[in-house]
Amino acid sequence: MFLEFEKEVEHVLTEALEKASYDYKELEAGLDLEESEHADIASRIAFSLARTYKKPPEIIAEDIVNHLEIPSKNTLISNVVAAGPYINFYVNDFFLHKTLQRIKEVIEPTEEKKGKIIIEHTSANPDGPLHIGHLRNAIIGDVLVRVLKRAGYDVETHFFVNDMGRQIGVVVWGAERIAFDETKKTDHAVADVYIAANRLVEENSEFLKDVESLMRKYEAGDEAVVKKYEAVVKKCLSGIQASLQRLNIRHDLFVWESEFVRGGAVEEVIEELKQKGNIKFGGSGSALLLQLEGIEKELVIQRTDGTSLYTTRDLAYHRWKSNRLSPYRACGVVGQSPTDRVIDVFGKDHELVSQQLAKALEILGVNAPEFVIFEFVSLPTGSLSTRAGRYISADELMEKIEARAYEEVDKRRKDLDKDKKHEIARKVGIGALRYDMVKVSQDKHIVFDFEEALDIEKKGAPFIQYSHARACSILKAAEERDYVIMDDYDASLLREESEVELIKKLAKFKYVIESASSELKPHLVAKYARELAESFNLFYKDCPVLNAEDELRKARMVLVDCAKTVLSNILNVLGIEAPEEM
Repeated sequence: MFLEFEKEVEHVLTEALEKASYDYKELEAGLDLEESEHADIASRIAFSLARTYKKPPEIIAEDIVNHLEIPSKNTLISNVVAAGPYINFYVNDFFLHKTLQRIKEVIEPTEEKKGKIIIEHTSANPDGPLHIGHLRNAIIGDVLVRVLKRAGYDVETHFFVNDMGRQIGVVVWGAERIAFDETKKTDHAVADVYIAANRLVEENSEFLKDVESLMRKYEAGDEAVVKKYEAVVKKCLSGIQASLQRLNIRHDLFVWESEFVRGGAVEEVIEELKQKGNIKFGGSGSALLLQLEGIEKELVIQRTDGTSLYTTRDLAYHRWKSNRLSPYRACGVVGQSPTDRVIDVFGKDHELVSQQLAKALEILGVNAPEFVIFEFVSLPTGSLSTRAGRYISADELMEKIEARAYEEVDKRRKDLDKDKKHEIARKVGIGALRYDMVKVSQDKHIVFDFEEALDIEKKGAPFIQYSHARACSILKAAEERDYVIMDDYDASLLREESEVELIKKLAKFKYVIESASSELKPHLVAKYARELAESFNLFYKDCPVLNAEDELRKARMVLVDCAKTVLSNILNVLGIEAPEEM
């Protein structure tokens, strides 16, 4: 409902601006609407107009309000006030009533199909298990997928498999000399071989020549070497996929780099860049360097020995992705249309690579992807390195946080059996991990502390999950008393401040989804989930439900049911399970 309210605000404000003869269409900020602590929506447009018309913004705001007319029927606006330079809009009772009546429409995915998006995330090297550094990539990517699907996009999720890098060459070389530990999870067994083999290579430079020979044979398609590579990479990926599944994350496609080399796509890219780009040879060798406008560092597109690099293969992959969007282009969606998009989730260390990739794709006539660049996550204990064997695996982190969650559940719920406690601990632990990876903007570094993540007082995932469980508990108790949720409730009885604020917060579900999808900022969803839980808890504290008199109880039960529905759905968008008891 909040989106409908916003559209009505836009309509009446536009009409008022035209009646008052203000030229606003060329303003960079547009109508400059924003959420406000002092109103349901506020406009800052008077500030922009003040520069053009050389008048104080408060005078302009008052003038606009004087020309503004609220519709007499079916309006969602109660009143509009000029508060200094701001124009404040407020919702009416009809808005509140409609929100409760149409809550299922508010949380349903939009039926309008906006086109196809291919989003790539995680794409960890298959040389060992996921570690905490990969988790933020995977969880940001997964929440974005969920948000974009809710917003009406057809989303295809990719994991780009780096099966041709030096690390994989070292593992394949090592696997010929070191046995995998079959008692371990497959990706951990691969990491052990990689760490041991890497030490051997560092100690003896002759071994590096063997690794490079393997890499050349794999790129050339040597049948025996290809089988060895595939066995190692698939072994590692099976473990990675198991970890992702535990995190409630799935990919539609695992796309291997080597497909673009042996299929000829990489060679086509190199030849086209030779013809269209500013190419030069690097140093004393014959490596091919692509000079890109506005970027000081050249992009190496081919090594001296003629083999390709990750970036070259990435270019071929992106051109292939672009072609997968063609059905939408056939419907008239072309060029820079936001409905036909490619999104890459990259760590901060890929910022230069992303700039180079975008420029090179421009030379190839391919639209650059949209990049979601995230800052790193660390543990209080310090830095991570798979190569040196210093890392905290995602599996280890999940085990620890679930064990810590179990301690809390066991302390609070002595009445539950062991299996039920483990079930709740799993939901709470994984939820805490996922939430803490997206609760702040992706451009901010985070230090993950699972003690804080599990602390209900810190208002993370357990706090939100507990709010959902509390709503379920109220409705279960109502059912035991034979109280039934009915359609003939009187919403006008919900006049307490905490009731009104909760309804307003419920109305913003789709608005938040639209904002997060357009800005590609999953932390907006996490913020809303926390605020919704806070609103529900204030309502619970202030307003008795089951002990209220009959008509008021009916209305409050509907409000609790609506809150439960939206809490469940916003947790689902975050990829977090919504337990019915905690």
